[in-house]
Amino acid sequence: MAILNDIRKHGIFLIIIIALALFSFVLSGVIGNGNSTPKGESIVGTINGVDLPREQFMKKVENIQRNLGPNSPTNQAMNIVWDREIRRVLLSEQYESLGLTAEKEQINNSLRTSLANNPTFQDEFGLFNELKLQEYLANVKNAADNGNPQAYNAWLDFEADTENSVLENTYFNMIKGGLITTLVEGKQEYQYQNNNIDIEFMQIPFENIADADVVITDTEIEAYVKANSEDYEVDSQVDIQYVTFNEDPSTDDNEKAKVAISELTNDFETTTNITEYVNLNSDVTYTDSWFLKNQLPEAIASDLMSQKLNEIYGPYKEDNSYKLARVYATTKMADSAKAKHILIRFAGLSSAPQDVVRTKVEAEKLADSILRVVKRNRRKFDDLASKYSEDLSNKDKGGDLGYFSPGRMVKPFNNFVFENKTGDIGVVETSFGFHVIQISDQKNIQKAIKVATIVKKIEASEKTINEVFSKATKFEIAASETDFVELAEASDLKSNPVNKIGELDSNLPGIKENSRTIVSWAFNEETNIGDIKRINTNSGYIIAQLTRRNPKGLKSLAEASATVTPILRNQKKAKLIRESITNSEINTVASNQNVSVKAANAISMANPTIAGAGTEPKVVGVAFGLKVGETSGLIDGEKGVYMVKVTAVNNAPKLQDYSGFANTVNTSKASSLNTNAYNALKDEADIEDNRANFF
Repeated sequence: MAILNDIRKHGIFLIIIIALALFSFVLSGVIGNGNSTPKGESIVGTINGVDLPREQFMKKVENIQRNLGPNSPTNQAMNIVWDREIRRVLLSEQYESLGLTAEKEQINNSLRTSLANNPTFQDEFGLFNELKLQEYLANVKNAADNGNPQAYNAWLDFEADTENSVLENTYFNMIKGGLITTLVEGKQEYQYQNNNIDIEFMQIPFENIADADVVITDTEIEAYVKANSEDYEVDSQVDIQYVTFNEDPSTDDNEKAKVAISELTNDFETTTNITEYVNLNSDVTYTDSWFLKNQLPEAIASDLMSQKLNEIYGPYKEDNSYKLARVYATTKMADSAKAKHILIRFAGLSSAPQDVVRTKVEAEKLADSILRVVKRNRRKFDDLASKYSEDLSNKDKGGDLGYFSPGRMVKPFNNFVFENKTGDIGVVETSFGFHVIQISDQKNIQKAIKVATIVKKIEASEKTINEVFSKATKFEIAASETDFVELAEASDLKSNPVNKIGELDSNLPGIKENSRTIVSWAFNEETNIGDIKRINTNSGYIIAQLTRRNPKGLKSLAEASATVTPILRNQKKAKLIRESITNSEINTVASNQNVSVKAANAISMANPTIAGAGTEPKVVGVAFGLKVGETSGLIDGEKGVYMVKVTAVNNAPKLQDYSGFANTVNTSKASSLNTNAYNALKDEADIEDNRANFF
């Protein structure tokens, strides 16, 4: 009680102390971070001082991943966005520094060119119609105002891409405008290709000295790598090794699964609602399709084709499942068919290019109009396909798809072709858009069946799962105290090494699932060489060990040795060969070294290959600097040490005009200018990459 009274007396002082402590805590956060959220947690990267906010970046990644498809890896989409953002920032800086802008008329002209072949914006003569474009824009804006902004947003993105394309073309065209190749350079190119020489040469091959006689030390390799650092730079890398513990079903689990599915046999055979029964009792939903014999599993195809209607086949084992099959319908169907189509796409489809801006309603209306025309006059199909179809692979062939088997096309398309007759025409909708289809031919009509299948996956029991967990745990504990590889061998497990893992990698060899958890752990600063990590997977556990970490910088001695050792070895061999030669006369040197003097004719700078020696650019270069009858000194080549004597110089005849060769050189330079100019900007840029923190 005395303590409480004392607190009441001095309450004001306690309040002041607490307030000061809180203020100090907040102030330290502001000073330390600049804001409440550290920059590294909200910025994916920085390019020449321009930050890429995480939220905006990841939205773009999601959009790209949606276009790539559901099974595309996240790092693929992230790399695409990263490269685009670097290009956007670097080129935008150039536009700003040069005062480049895209005028409205330039953008409109580019839009007209892009949309010229789109039927949505064409008049009855197939020509681009400005009024059609304005009508479309009015429609998509109206749809956006009414809560459906997808098509309008797609248009805005398309317009922004067009503006950027105009700026980019202007920028690179300005650079190309300053690219000039003189007639002197044209003359040099002509001589480079056509002047040639005849030589006599002597080669002392490096292989004359055994590799074992030349010792290369680690110190020499390290010194070479440092002296040629640009050729041996690497990003951060790690090595790991791992073992897997899979929760595979035991023999007892297999037997229990077989018994469980057998109990469904009678009810499956007598049910009248096959679809509902399969969906209620199977691990795989019912598929309503016709099957030919060659589309069924080979092991049971003959049995199913001869099976009586509604009798149960099985249980039989296939992959990791037990199955029951019931053949409940038969028909006659072609094993291949030929068809042609006219594809009409619309905005919003994942398969539609960005320049497709017509709405779904407009696409369906166009497809129906084409159908009416071809039903009245089938001979117009090919011309209409050439004009309207957006399947570029066959539009110039009248939309002809050739012959294909059942199941090859998407289901609505497939069903129309194989469930109708030759000559039938119709419109179907698929994930690619609306198709106007004409069935041209059907071959090899034969028996087809409909099969209802109940699938029961064989799964590990709780007992099996617990046993796997126990084994994985024991291995994890033991691995931290003994040699990882030896422990794996003693446990009848395979140790899997994975080397040179990058910080942004997400797929590691032998691991089916996304490996980001392992990679992030391996690159974590708190993870040490030799540390062990257990990772839960959908099928069990992975026990991994970090075996090497190589920071960003130069290649390690072990990595560089394979390429540097032969270089240094040849340099030492060349030195030994030189030291053994005291004469400067080519025939005398050849005789002393037990090699012969050979002749080679019509050697050019453009093709520096010496018959009998191979490609030797340095040797040929020295030879072209000699006069007739002059002998070179010793030359260190690619495959040995050489001496060369020029016996003839054969200069190509002079031309009155070298402009053709100048133009060739200019064209060659211009073809790679865009890439080279951009790469130069990228090489000089200050780029900070934090992507590894976000996935």
